[in-house]
Amino acid sequence: MTTGWQEVYLGGSPEAERRLFERMARQILQTQLKNRKAGGPIRAGFQAKGTFATAAATLRFLDVPADLRVGYAVPGAEYPASVRFSNAEGRILDDREPDLRGAAVRVTVSPGEQHDLLMTNAPVSHARDARQFTEFAVATAGGGARRYLGLVRLVFVLGPVETLRMVGNVQRGRRRIGSVATETYWSRVPIAWGGTAVQYLLRPAPGTPAAAPFSGFDFLREEMTSRLQAADVRLELCVKRYRGPRETPIEDAAVEWKSDAEPIAVLTIHSGATDDGAVHALRFNPWNTTAEFRPLGNLNRVRETAYDASAAHRDRRHWVTEVPLRNRIAGAAMRSLFGVVNRFRPWHRLPEALSLLNLAALRDVLRRENLIDTETRPAPPSARPVPAPPSADARAFRTHEGTWNDLAEPSMGAVGAAFGRNVAAVARPELVNEPNPIVVSRELLHRREFRPATSLNILAAAWIQFQVHDWVVHARHPLGVADVRVPLPPDMAGWANTPGGPLEPEMRVGGNVTRDGVLFGNVASHWWDGSEVYGTTTAKALDLRDGAKLRMTPDGYLPLDVAGSEITGFSEAWWLGLGAMHTLFAREHNLLCDELRSRNPLWPDERIYQTARLIVAAIIVKIHTIEWTPAILATPVLERAMNVNWSGVPPKDWLSRAGLWLTDANALHGIPATTPDHHGTPYSLTEDFVTVYRMHPLIPDSYAFHAAGDGALLRRAEFPEIQGDRADDALREFGLTDTLYSFGIAHPGAIALHNYPRALLNFVREGEVIDLSVVDLIRTRHRDVPRYNDFREALHLPRITRWEDLSADPASVAKLRAVYRSIDEVDTMVGLFAETPPEGFGFSDTAFRVFILMASRRLQSDRFLTADYRPEIYTRFGLDRIAETSMTALISRHCPALGAKLPANAFKPWPSSST
Repeated sequence: MTTGWQEVYLGGSPEAERRLFERMARQILQTQLKNRKAGGPIRAGFQAKGTFATAAATLRFLDVPADLRVGYAVPGAEYPASVRFSNAEGRILDDREPDLRGAAVRVTVSPGEQHDLLMTNAPVSHARDARQFTEFAVATAGGGARRYLGLVRLVFVLGPVETLRMVGNVQRGRRRIGSVATETYWSRVPIAWGGTAVQYLLRPAPGTPAAAPFSGFDFLREEMTSRLQAADVRLELCVKRYRGPRETPIEDAAVEWKSDAEPIAVLTIHSGATDDGAVHALRFNPWNTTAEFRPLGNLNRVRETAYDASAAHRDRRHWVTEVPLRNRIAGAAMRSLFGVVNRFRPWHRLPEALSLLNLAALRDVLRRENLIDTETRPAPPSARPVPAPPSADARAFRTHEGTWNDLAEPSMGAVGAAFGRNVAAVARPELVNEPNPIVVSRELLHRREFRPATSLNILAAAWIQFQVHDWVVHARHPLGVADVRVPLPPDMAGWANTPGGPLEPEMRVGGNVTRDGVLFGNVASHWWDGSEVYGTTTAKALDLRDGAKLRMTPDGYLPLDVAGSEITGFSEAWWLGLGAMHTLFAREHNLLCDELRSRNPLWPDERIYQTARLIVAAIIVKIHTIEWTPAILATPVLERAMNVNWSGVPPKDWLSRAGLWLTDANALHGIPATTPDHHGTPYSLTEDFVTVYRMHPLIPDSYAFHAAGDGALLRRAEFPEIQGDRADDALREFGLTDTLYSFGIAHPGAIALHNYPRALLNFVREGEVIDLSVVDLIRTRHRDVPRYNDFREALHLPRITRWEDLSADPASVAKLRAVYRSIDEVDTMVGLFAETPPEGFGFSDTAFRVFILMASRRLQSDRFLTADYRPEIYTRFGLDRIAETSMTALISRHCPALGAKLPANAFKPWPSSST
């Protein structure tokens, strides 16, 4: 029970305040970069120089008043403690310089309970609240002329009165001291103490000797060491109680609490203690405590986010991308310029150099406006145990669950994390069955006649399904639990929802599993980690292994389980194309294990396995980035852009190098040569990303299989004959070489209206009979993805106002008019299929907006594809293997008979063998 105090949140609510604090934390990280000396290490944003630290200390409670006997505050109780004294500056200064001084104490009650107490030798803060604290830190970072210019800016941000008050408080607090043992240290901000609010302080115990005369750059350490050679150092821990909002405010840290200081404990630093580097390395945070002692006030609340981010930045667990001033200025100019140009002429109709600049500006706009975090995050913060550091394995290897990719936020992008958004969700319950999705599918999606994509081969279709199974998997309820029900149109007699089941007046689809009634969690990790091959849990991964290698049959195929399904990371919606891809990469993994073993004979199986897995995942990423993407988006602009994403700008392309130096210097050397950057929003894949990758029209219904050697026809097959449990039989019948060859010389379907595979319109999956085209529509509607026109507008494209502007095909326009009451009700997937894409593109420009944003984000956010893309993680052999491996090289390695038949890009049509 409280004693009348209350907290007030900046922005009006805990959630609004949390978003403010995230921005403030990023600003504070910039102070670390400004304070860093050229070539020196990144230091704390504040209190960068430790003066003395030790774990040889204890905290013993005195006769604590009855109303303060909470938690560990038990009369007579004694606990081990670690103590760190420091200077307050974010730069390393001479101890003789005037400065504020800090003290931090970690009291260890048990392995799972610690309490961090943080104090400064001034009774009040220069800043009233978190905003002032952050603005002042940013303004005064770096020292010298930069600091004075920052203070001038502060006058315009906070006003002259508050700026002068803050500067005056800091100047009064900055002073020379003779010993850290003779100072009093105040918390300056309150904490809860059970139902009471208090501030606390440490003051020298009676009888503490005066400071001895020492001098020198580090004299405070020397003085403390000398003092402890003679005797213990004792300080009293006191508390000041809350009295009322005016004299002891909770949210205004610039007001000194005038209540009496009551001694409740004694901190003893034991004689003989010496300076301890391990304690200097501790990362203190006032939220490392229990709920009874949770910090109060917005300055404390911002410290949870800011201190964690600052500590992670110093420990190379969090990165900040420095954007040169010229890039910020040129970037703003480009966004404005191309914002005007695009009203009259789209990017793909500009000269190549301008198209590239336009795309760079567009990506910048999308990063700023179309990354929406949907994950539920704690607001306000909660007390917690001291966070455990990542293990050596978590630092060096990917986890199967996707945890610890971001070392500062271990759950980011992990299995179960919510899908984000690129476009704000729009719930339209009145339109969930309007128009009837069965009618939409029948009239606009069903394939009447196969329309090929002549610039691609079927490997491109198999590849993207192979990738999607790694990226995005929504959990589904079994049929009969939370079904999505779609009434049948009047002219349909009925639908069998299960194989051989009775005809029913509605089509039922197993509903997606939701979290909090709204969010959808990803069953796979959001990271590009090859989980379709390796599994999404450690237990699953172990089942797939035989030592370091993946389990395979002696003749090099995936083994089968008792139900006849291939044993691999993800085998849902299985068909021959997936079987070929999984087999190819399983063989590559096992070959890599042999290569790594020959070079590192003393490595244990786990390290061999994990390193091979890293290499395979990166090969997949590279192939998708610089081969599959330029194949399906076949324009010189995109080929250049995707190669720059991976490899940077070629040294001889001086024009592009000059342009990127001016506009985006971090892109000069390719994403793997940079550091992770989430662009202000925690990383996740998005529901909109799922929507634009609905590419089932790529799948043909009919196949012809030929011998690679002479091109002879082996046999023809329809999709059901190479799908499900028949896929493995077909792969063994044809062999991997002839299967890949047959797919390489044949075309997939075009991503367009009236081209959805017939085989997927009455498809059996996990006990359900589904029309997958209807399911695609249902899922998009139920996940609150906006309809097509709203989707376009949110992605900075003009709305379509005429049916004729949606499709160039008069027959399709007539069907669209007949099915939809309004152009604004057109389903997103239907609009994406109807839209005429730019020349050379395999999908629409609207879908491309999500693609251009997420294609680089999936690389840029991943530390294993940026900061940890280095020999210490992958080995030199591993990086060389990635660099030399294309899809063509990979196929040639495992199917050498195909080497002479492969084009430079394996996803483009192969030449046929003569019969």
